[in-house]
Order: sequence, then C-alpha cells, then structure tokens
Amino acid sequence: MNELEHRVRALWTLFEPIHAVTYFSPEAREAFADIGLTRYWDGYFAGRAAPLGAVTAGPVVAIFSGFAPFLVERVLPAVWSTVTSDRVLDARSRGAAVTLRNLVPDERSVTEAADVLAQAAARIDTIGRPLAAANSALPVESDPYRRLWQAAATLREHRGDGHVIALVEGGIAGISTIVLRSAVDIDATSVRKARGWTEEQWAIEVDELSARGLLAGQGQITEKGTAALDRAEQVTNRLAVHPWRGVTDDEIADVARTLAPIARACQTVFPFPNPIGMPQPWDPNLDPNASSVPTSPRAN
Repeated sequence: MNELEHRVRALWTLFEPIHAVTYFSPEAREAFADIGLTRYWDGYFAGRAAPLGAVTAGPVVAIFSGFAPFLVERVLPAVWSTVTSDRVLDARSRGAAVTLRNLVPDERSVTEAADVLAQAAARIDTIGRPLAAANSALPVESDPYRRLWQAAATLREHRGDGHVIALVEGGIAGISTIVLRSAVDIDATSVRKARGWTEEQWAIEVDELSARGLLAGQGQITEKGTAALDRAEQVTNRLAVHPWRGVTDDEIADVARTLAPIARACQTVFPFPNPIGMPQPWDPNLDPNASSVPTSPRAN
C-alpha cells in the first residue's frame, strides 16, 4: 500500500462515521418509523437501497454482500408496496441531518465539511459500482447537513462497492467475509444473527473455509486466511483512490482536519468495536502521517 492509498484509507475512518449515523442514531430510526418503516431491517435495506429505486431482494443480496437472502427477502420487495423509494430517500436524509445537527450544531463547520467532501464525491468513478453510481446521481441538497451526509454516503458506497469487487476477486465474498472477520475482530454470534445466517449455514461455511486452508481448528484464522483478508483490503484501498488523485498531501490533511471533529462527534452514536468493523477515526492533528490507522482488520 503506497502513501496515497494509506491516506485515503485514513480519510475513510472520518467519513464512514458520518455516513453510519443513519444505521445507529435514534433520530434516523424515528425518521424511518415516521413513514411506516418501524422494523430496523426495513429501514436499513429500504434506506440503503433506495437510490437504486424499488429494487427486489436478489440485486440487494448481490450488491450488499454478506447478508443471508432470507433476511433481505423479509423486507424487499414488499416494503415498496407501502412506501415509495423517494419517500425513503427523504426520510434517510432527514434522519441523518437531524442527527448531525444535534451532534454538531456549528453549521459553519458543517458547511465547510460538506463543500470539501462533495467535491471529492463528484470525482468518483462509477463503472462496476452500483451503489456509488446511484448515490452520486441523487440531487445535491441545499441544506449543509443533508449535503454532508449524502457526500459521505456516496464516498462510503464507492469504497464499499470496491470492497465487494475485491472480495469477489479473492473468493471470499458473501458469508465467507464475515466468517473470516469473526475470527479476527467481530463477534461471531452477534454478526451471524445480525446478518441472518443460521447456525447450520455458518457451520457449513466454516467447514468450507477450513477445507480451503483459511480456517483451522475451532475456527481460528490461518496465515492463508489472514493473507486473503489483507489482500482484499489492499485491493479495496487501491480502488478507493480515484476521487483523491491529484489532491496533494496538504489538501488531504486540510480535508481531514475539517472532518475530524465531526467524525469524533458521530462516533459517540455507535460502539467500538462495532458490527460494521469500523475503526477509530484518524486524528490528523496528533497523527499527521496516519501511522495509527490500521492497515487491515487484523491490526484493529
């Protein structure tokens, strides 16, 4: 991983918390409930998929990666018979904006962050990246809190799409990813239940990964398994660079210093460690070279 790739990875730890408030904050949950999406997974799948339109379960299972089809099929496409994707888009933006306004009441700092992050989001490459493409096609919001959240969401999904590409290339997409990560930095029982997999499905995947030499013994990760995760992370980092090409180190540092206080405020909404494997935000003032930012999951 070269220096630019690492700095871009460090920036991810700053815009990911801004995006993730939509999954954890009570204000976001309330906004979804206001339009009839009272169950958590109704809001999650409808909210995250809404930029794609009234999509069915199959594409979401493929694009999101890691969720049991049964879990997605409980929500999609049935939810679209009760609410339109446009109403869901408004609810997710509204809930995120209310959360951010409560966490960061200084609108001037949010406006500055929204402006710089929106510039990066406008430079993403979208070929092979369905969620990034769909998010980038949404209208630009005038409200700075909504605009900041949408820019963070677009960049997060850009990196996420690239991550799925990397996992597919490495042969560890879908349930394979979370079984391997549960041997590193995520609790196996909680993530299995959260992603909708049965004990039997999990056990079958453990056996298959063991047969491939990626797990050993009682599900401990092997050197080969660690290398597979590391390789996927390296590819993810490389694929995430495009929006930041041509941006100088000093400019990246300025973006980081603008985002860091907001990211720290957002991190109070969710726990560490957390079920999405998000590391602590980078502090560019204390660590200008981002040397404390983990290079892969095993370093968390």
